[in-house]
Amino acid sequence: MSRSTKPLLISAGVALAAVVLGLVSWQTTAPEGRRAGRPDSSASAGEESSARSALQKLARRDAGDKLATGRADAPVVLIEYSDFKCGYCGKFARDTEPELIKKYVADGTLRIEWRNFPIFGAESEAAAKAAWAAGRQDRFAQFHTAAYAEGSKEKGFGEARLLELARAAGVGDLERFRQDMAGPEAAEALRKDQEEGYRIGVSSTPSFLINGRPIAGAQPLSAFTRAVEEAKAAAQ
Repeated sequence: MSRSTKPLLISAGVALAAVVLGLVSWQTTAPEGRRAGRPDSSASAGEESSARSALQKLARRDAGDKLATGRADAPVVLIEYSDFKCGYCGKFARDTEPELIKKYVADGTLRIEWRNFPIFGAESEAAAKAAWAAGRQDRFAQFHTAAYAEGSKEKGFGEARLLELARAAGVGDLERFRQDMAGPEAAEALRKDQEEGYRIGVSSTPSFLINGRPIAGAQPLSAFTRAVEEAKAAAQ
């Protein structure tokens, strides 16, 4: 798991969610045999429930979201905060996400919403803006796959490399892609995602919310399937 060095920006509206984020995450990712117990904490069950409710409301469910996959009205929403230079994010993208899409997105159970959360400097931010720009031409998923391919991050994300990835992703208008990537809308979209993550206490990548329930790091597929199944049952 990769960590950010930026300070947390926690607003009053979600302060409670940030305070208990670690506790809820521990409960989500702990082995089955330990989930009945819990670490010492002053957070009550009611506080945890309130925190989850606040986090669940972060799902945008925007049918026009170019960086999301799955039905806007799916009962379960997975929000992913990731960085294209993060090795663990790449592992999730290659090993786990395709299985979740095959099993849960395809049948309408799950929606996956992407949040750009670059924490490794200028190239991370450039890759995030490039992914957003590819999405403007409906090629975000293809760009995501190309950027997270085995060995891709080692090649860096300079401008020439980003154009190469855009070509690999099938982006049709490369001049528009270049302009979108450098434009104010890309910067604003990136700022919105980053501020959301910092506001709720995200400090590492990848980080996830499944109907408001945090999962930290590239956990095994079983951790995600269990969380999706539990969220689906709760929604029903």
